[in-house]
Amino acid sequence: MSERKSVTVRIAGEEHVIRASAPPEYTRACAKLVDDRIMEIRAKAGLLEAHKAAILAALSITDELFQVREQLADTQAKVSGTTARLMDQLQSALED
Repeated sequence: MSERKSVTVRIAGEEHVIRASAPPEYTRACAKLVDDRIMEIRAKAGLLEAHKAAILAALSITDELFQVREQLADTQAKVSGTTARLMDQLQSALED
């Protein structure tokens, strides 16, 4: 198991100490994404309570994750179909 490191990040104006086995740069990048999304939501909605902005940011990021997962599944299906067709063509060419 990787060594867990503590990283201090700022999210929505508050400092948080995160212990993670990921590299500190990765943890900071994740925190920055969350902070940026909260700030974006607060700017669009006006003065919004921090916890409500955090919930909306979590929903927004989750929606983005689900969309990317769906796109990945579609891409994997297309690649599998193309691979199967190419294998059939190759097998057919080898048999001739």
